Amino acid sequence: MDQPKRPTIRDVAAAAGVSRGTVSRALNGDRWVSPAAMAAVQRAIKQTGYRVNQHARSLATGRANSLAFLLTEPQQLLFSDPTFARLLRGAADALAKQGQTLIMLVAGTAAEREHVMSYLTAGHVDGVLLISSHENEPLVERLLGERIPVVACGIPLGHARDVAWVSVDEEHAARTMVAHLRVSGRSRIATIAGPLDTPGGRYRLDGYRAEVTELGLGEELIGYGDYSSGSGERAMADLLERAPDLDAVFAANDLMAVGALRALRVAGRRVPEDVAVGGFDDSGPAAEASPPLTTMRQPFEAISAEMVSMLLGMVDGGRPKFVTMPAELVVRESTDGAGG
Repeated sequence: MDQPKRPTIRDVAAAAGVSRGTVSRALNGDRWVSPAAMAAVQRAIKQTGYRVNQHARSLATGRANSLAFLLTEPQQLLFSDPTFARLLRGAADALAKQGQTLIMLVAGTAAEREHVMSYLTAGHVDGVLLISSHENEPLVERLLGERIPVVACGIPLGHARDVAWVSVDEEHAARTMVAHLRVSGRSRIATIAGPLDTPGGRYRLDGYRAEVTELGLGEELIGYGDYSSGSGERAMADLLERAPDLDAVFAANDLMAVGALRALRVAGRRVPEDVAVGGFDDSGPAAEASPPLTTMRQPFEAISAEMVSMLLGMVDGGRPKFVTMPAELVVRESTDGAGG
């Protein structure tokens, strides 16, 4: 039995009532195609079932029609930290709507950085979505030097004005969480900060400090972790030794807050009756914790979509932009006991 003939540009042009040249320009995103002609071509593509030959399109446009999702962390964090999976899924969905491909790259070691740079400079992607960059991350300078379009998730420390970024308002969100703890009657509020060479570590700690200034709290109420659950557990145990009278803790992400819950259980402290606990992200573990965590919800899907849109605009010659999004306070049993 003969296979059905694959639709061609000629078929699309006939269905749309335009020339083959107009169809070709429309497929390549030519800005001189009129809105009416573009709409007719899009209808004809759906009607005929035409599929773009991405290889031929790449040859014609000089574009790879793909973007890189670049994680500058050890590769195991892609699976252990749910925020990365949420961002990856959101970016893949947003790019699929544009008929393009997302390529996952990990650069957590010097050898991986060299491999990644070789891949990127070979023209396999049109731009880079930079995830979880650290201050003094060597790849940032190299990407800028190669003039590869880049959009960072979070404010890239040291490059806040020369690398495009999308971020929640880290400091304001942290202040919102600490203000919630204060309103609930807590006055000895501790924090577990993330690494200070990351925007989440630095700016969330700044927000905590700004909100507790008038309480006169000291450095003994500040612990540090690496965003992992284990580091949150260790930091919480240390805080309890240094400040046994603490009555609340704000962890800079949900995984560290989950670790803090374990340490509090071991110490015989009830949550929230003795110690209220707040996290940051609302990436999955927060709702599943015992008790469920009050947290600051990041709009991961919106962040991913904005990053993809911004990067595609830069690939087309647009200038870098800087976008701040709000985070939302989600109140659960770990701070109020009533789940309100």
